[in-house]
Amino acid sequence: MTPFFQALALLAAGIVAGLVGTAGGITSLVSYPSLLAVGIPALSANVTNIVALVVCAPGAALASRPELAGSGAWLRRWAPVAALGGAAGSALLLFTPAGVFSRVVPFLVIIGSLALLAQPWLSARRPQRPRPGDRLILPIGLFALSVYNGYFGAGSGVMVLALLLFTTDPQLPRANALKNMLIGAAVAISAAAFALLGPVNWAAALPLAIGMFVGSTLGPRVTRRLPVNVLRWAIALFGVALAVQLWVKPSL
Repeated sequence: MTPFFQALALLAAGIVAGLVGTAGGITSLVSYPSLLAVGIPALSANVTNIVALVVCAPGAALASRPELAGSGAWLRRWAPVAALGGAAGSALLLFTPAGVFSRVVPFLVIIGSLALLAQPWLSARRPQRPRPGDRLILPIGLFALSVYNGYFGAGSGVMVLALLLFTTDPQLPRANALKNMLIGAAVAISAAAFALLGPVNWAAALPLAIGMFVGSTLGPRVTRRLPVNVLRWAIALFGVALAVQLWVKPSL
């Protein structure tokens, strides 16, 4: 594939990935295999993918202003937790042997997908009064998922969305908008570290990032318009598809 057609393919993949990811699904289900398909090695593809992902948060923020209204204080409280987790995950990727989590990741993605489907049923059966440990679920869960997001990230959007639906807001469009901002905070730190220390393929990162920005301005609009149950099932099915893909062919 010539450099021109490679860039064109990554631009198109980025648009689809940005749309799918910010609509609640999984960006890396599209973008990461696209990088592998054009011949980029697995570690470089992972790092390049994370660097390109940094543009999705501003694109999603532009399209999610109605859902994010009044969330400034909440985001200022929790975005640093996500950023700290993302930094820890980046360090793990750079300084631990490849493949440490490769067989665990598919199960995490499956759990996140099933939790997303079960969320309405589980939320309806939660005790009315918070239990003593309930306040710890969000900070611990968010930090742990952000570590994973900084390390690899495929499926982290589904898992963070499920966490927010349980702990913060049961309305899927609003929880999805918050998820996009938290994922963005974790990715920004990781992207900065990888830009300095990682094997980023900049020729691939640029067209992929441009496409992702365009797609990320469309995703929240799709979330706003689709019936919630249709969107919930679509996101969960994307998650299952990614889990199968990662089990058949571990990516790190």
